[in-house]
Formats: sequence, C-alpha cells, structure tokens
Amino acid sequence: MKQLVPDITNQLDTLVNGFSGIVPELVLAVTFLMVIFCGLFLGKRWSQLSFYISLAGIIVSAIPSYILLRQPTDTATSLFSGMIVTDRTGLYGRLLIALVCGLFGIFVQSNKAFRSHPKKLDDLYAILLCIQIGLNFMVLSIHWLMAFISIEMVSMGSYLLVGYLGKDARQTEASLKYALFGAACSAVMLYGLSLIYGFTGSLDFTDSAHLKQLLDTDPLFLLLAMLFVFTGVGFKLSFVPFHFWTPDVYQGAPTPVTAFLSTAPKIAGMILLTRILIAWPAAGFEFPKTLQNLFIAAAIATMLLGNLAALRQQVIKRMMAYSSIGHTGFLMMAILAYPQNAYQVLFFYLLVYSVMNMLVFMIVDSIENWTSAIGLADYRGLGKIYPISFFCLVVVLISLTGLPPTGGFMAKLMIFSSVYASWQAGGGIGLLLLLITGALTTVISLFFYFKVPLQAFLKERITEIPAMTKEKLNFMGWIAVFLTAAILLLGIYPQWFLPNF
Repeated sequence: MKQLVPDITNQLDTLVNGFSGIVPELVLAVTFLMVIFCGLFLGKRWSQLSFYISLAGIIVSAIPSYILLRQPTDTATSLFSGMIVTDRTGLYGRLLIALVCGLFGIFVQSNKAFRSHPKKLDDLYAILLCIQIGLNFMVLSIHWLMAFISIEMVSMGSYLLVGYLGKDARQTEASLKYALFGAACSAVMLYGLSLIYGFTGSLDFTDSAHLKQLLDTDPLFLLLAMLFVFTGVGFKLSFVPFHFWTPDVYQGAPTPVTAFLSTAPKIAGMILLTRILIAWPAAGFEFPKTLQNLFIAAAIATMLLGNLAALRQQVIKRMMAYSSIGHTGFLMMAILAYPQNAYQVLFFYLLVYSVMNMLVFMIVDSIENWTSAIGLADYRGLGKIYPISFFCLVVVLISLTGLPPTGGFMAKLMIFSSVYASWQAGGGIGLLLLLITGALTTVISLFFYFKVPLQAFLKERITEIPAMTKEKLNFMGWIAVFLTAAILLLGIYPQWFLPNF
C-alpha cells in the first residue's frame, strides 16, 4: 500500500506535466466545446459565429508551435509515459495541419452547397476540430497505441465529413464505402499491433528494448505483422494497394471535403511513417530487406497507377483523385531516401503539396459553382470568360506537374536529389528504379494536367452555359490569388520556407 501511493502520485505528476506539451490540443478541445455550445444554445442568427470561433481556435493553436520553432535548439520532450514526443518534427507537422484546417474552414464557408445546407454548420466545425486533434497526435506519436487511436479519431471524423451534406445517393455511397473500407483496414492494423505486442511486450517503436525484441522475432512473422500494421497507415495515405477507395470517395464527397481528405491525413500519415522508418535505423534496427523492397515497389506502383489512371479520366475531381495517389508515391520517395535530409525534403514537399492541392480544388469548386462544369469537356472556352481563375489554375497545374518556376518543381528536384544521393551511397537498384519511375510519371502527368488549359484556352465553346455567373474576385478569390503567389515564391525562394532540423 505504501508503494502504491507514490506510484499513483508519480503517475499524476507525469500526467499533469504532460499537459504543458499539448497546449495546442487543449486550445482545440476548448474551441470544440465553444462550437458545440453555439450550436446548442444560439439560433441561426448566430450561424457565422461557429466559423469565426473555429478559425480563431485553429490560429491560436498554431501559435505555441510557431514560438517553439523559433528557438534555435530542439527541445524534444517525451510526454504521457512515452506515448508522444514534442520535437521539431511534431511542431512543423502541427503548423502544416493548422494551415490545411484553416483553409478548409474558409473553403467550407465559401462553398455554395454548404452555405445552402438547411442545418447550421456547427457540427461540421466541431468534427473538423476533433479531426485536427487526432492529426496532431498522429504527428506526435512514438507509440503504436497512440498512433492507432489517432488514426481512428481522424477516420471517424472523415467518414462524417464525406456524408455530411447527404444531398444524393452518390455522397451517401461514398461515405458508406469509405467507412467500410476504413473499418476493415483498422481491424487488420489492430491485429498486426497485437502480434507486435505479443512479440515484444511493448508498443513504443522508438524503444531500444522493443526493437531488440523485434530483432529476435522470426522474420516471416515479423514481416506479416508489419504488413498488417502498415495497412492502416496505407489506408490514410492511399498508396497502392490501399488506394481502391480513393477515386469513388473523392468524386462523391463535397469538393471542400475532397480537398481536405487528400491533404491533411497525408501530412500526418507521412510524418508518422517517417518517424517509424527513421527511428528504427537510429536505434540499431534495420527493418527487413523484404519490407523495404515492398515499400519501394509500393511507391513505384503508386506513381505509375496514379498517373496512368489519371490519363483516362474525364471528370476533373476523379482525375485529381488519381493525381493525389501519384503524389503519394513521390512522398514515399522522400521517406525512402533517408537519411539524406529526409525530414527537410519531406516537409518542404508536404508544404508545397498542401498549398497546391487546396488551391486546385478551390478553383475547381468556384468554376463548378459558376458554370456547373464537372468534366474536362465542360471547360471548353472558359479560360477567356474567367481569366483570373484559369490563370491561377494553370499555375497550380504547372506546379503539380513539377515545372519551373513553381514550388512543385523545387519540391520534386529536392526529392530526386535526395534519392540520387542515397542511391550513390549504396542504396541499391530499388532507388534507381524509383528515380526512373519518378521521371517517367512526371512526363506522363504533363498529358493529363494540360488537358485543362487545352480545353479552356484553345477550344471554343459549342453551347452557351445557361445562368452563367460572372467571375467575382471575392474573399475566396483573393485567397486563391494569394496561394498562387505562394506557389511561385516557393519555387523562386525555396530557402525561405525550408524547415531547419
């Protein structure tokens, strides 16, 4: 009994001290409660208040991370008995997630379908805040259990976002399909975690004792367990062969939700995956060569399938869904290039990708609202009618392709340089194949990205669009112009935005 009291006291002290490291998440939790309060007790006259409270909470939650990043040294702190760590990696991840969540909130508020929704949007903003908390914990996780809980927190909210409007059968089908596939992948991941716990008696993937136990595990069983575990991570990242849900869900979901799902979960998933794959060699554990080769094969297949499938698409959102799959392959290249500045290159690519992806869907949504255009053929001749929007769209498509002078060019150049350096250092034939595939798929992407300006500027409209709306440079339009300028700045002055590790 005497021993029990000090143990409980120590646990409480650890818990209380841990709260100082999760101030952003506490801010988001308080904001969540305020949004729920607004929805329950305030009438429709105050319907805009939830948006402003949510946006303010997202901005305030980013301030502590920004302040800590300004410090010259990395003050990494392990919290909650080694479940999470607040280091520069997690701080950068929090800022990127806050950027995407803030843009998503603005996107929703400007979207015609959400504005005309009969219900208030308090529930949606509450869901967004919960997802952001889950995403933040994903980038901080160094423990398999925390990683799993965070992934599930993000997944549950994502299912609700996809079916939030419930306007037609397609959205309901997309939400149901997403939930079913997600539940299956979560079950497989949980089974893999149970195997790893059985092998090691621990779930801290940075702990040397945990990794030593993995070294003593039969390679075949270890490979099987790891494949099960990475099923859950692969579902969030939508790399091959866990991509099957992506095109239907992205096409069926409301456009702001599609933009969010194709960006925010990938940021958190990539950072989590990078933590795992870099923590192992740092602790003296080289993950099985077979597993490494499988990751290389998955990256190659992801780039090829994403870009080749996008060539055949005529619906713009479906084309961008396959495009996002292709970009996942490039993100995997950055991870597989460790230790050649992996974190720095990955975070720069994630920043560029976040801006590009949110911007392209914002413009596509605006054009759809004005003209009801959803397919490539519907874009015929629209470039002359909406010059500002299509100028921004052309710039972002150039960046997505990876051409200068855009951020996409610099991001891909850094990845190619890192992979090449790793290959020269003895990385094997797999990294060379990654380089060749990356270059090949960049060329392929030219053909489907440039279908859009081809239709918009070089083809004449055959039929008039009834009820065509004139181009308006409203608040959303200025956001698009600002993000377009950011893409050009990322390409011309990348050193301004490179993270310091």
